[in-house]
Amino acid sequence: MPTESVPVAVQLYSLRQEAKADFAGVLDRLGRIGYAGVEPAGLHAMSPGEFVRRVEDAGMRVCSTHIPLPIGDAAHQVLDEAQELGVRDVVVAFLPPDRFQDADKVFITADQLNRASELAASRGMRLGYHNHNWEFSTRLDGRTAWSLLFEQLSPQIFAELDVYWAKVGGADPAEVLGELGTRARLLHMKDGPADSPKSAMTAAGDGAIDLPGVAAAAPYAEWHIVELDRCESDMFEAVEQSYRYLVGSGLSRGQA
Repeated sequence: MPTESVPVAVQLYSLRQEAKADFAGVLDRLGRIGYAGVEPAGLHAMSPGEFVRRVEDAGMRVCSTHIPLPIGDAAHQVLDEAQELGVRDVVVAFLPPDRFQDADKVFITADQLNRASELAASRGMRLGYHNHNWEFSTRLDGRTAWSLLFEQLSPQIFAELDVYWAKVGGADPAEVLGELGTRARLLHMKDGPADSPKSAMTAAGDGAIDLPGVAAAAPYAEWHIVELDRCESDMFEAVEQSYRYLVGSGLSRGQA
């Protein structure tokens, strides 16, 4: 277990359905639970300024944000919004499986991420990458596409390791974190059966992921971030139960 617990946030994609109905109410309820931060993936028509104000009024902060790959004509617009949120860390949330089908495509992807990282750095921001299962399940000449990708990436690009998807992809999350070292700055503390990409997730502590082992393997993590893509129980109950597990076990800490 880490010698000092890490602040805990929620990836708001988890509560996307609830946010469509009452985004302000979602933020207020997360603050009452005790979460220290949130990681947005879209603002549901709320302006960045209003979003930050409501997050702060709930006793939280915006720890990072998910963005599409900032290249091409929309790159500056993507980074403008992130800058308005006042975040330092911007995370490319998703790249499709076909980008990892062969080594040449991985090299192209790495080059685009490296150029995006330079653009983010010019704004005073750090670029990270968030995995799914296919980066680990795809093997190229005996190694994972994940390994090949990070070998080609600039050292300035950090990992937001989704420990659940890494496990589903066939990797040991603790081993991956050990290899990443200081580059493992953000962790998605996701849990579930880890038996298939189609399975629903569970509250943290109720699944197959060794979250204490994960936390111990990531001493450089700056945030633990709860995320459930889907679950069979009430999503807010799962989010609150995840908070109680992570904070109650001493792995994470809530609001000061």
